[in-house]
Amino acid sequence: MINRNSAKDPVVAAVTAAIGAGTVACVSVMRGQNVFVGLAITAVSTVLALLVDRFYFDA
Repeated sequence: MINRNSAKDPVVAAVTAAIGAGTVACVSVMRGQNVFVGLAITAVSTVLALLVDRFYFDA
C-alpha cells in the first residue's frame, strides 16, 4: 500500500531531479553543446521538476 501522508524530503527530490537532468545535459555536452548551456539546462530542469513535484503531486 502507498502511504500518501508521508513527508517528502526535498533534498532527495532535488538530487533525483538533478541526476536525471544532468544525464541529458551530459549527452548534449558530449555532442558539442557548450558546457554552460548544459549547466543551465540542468538547473532549469531541476527547478521545474521540483515545482511540479511540489505543486502537482502534493497530496
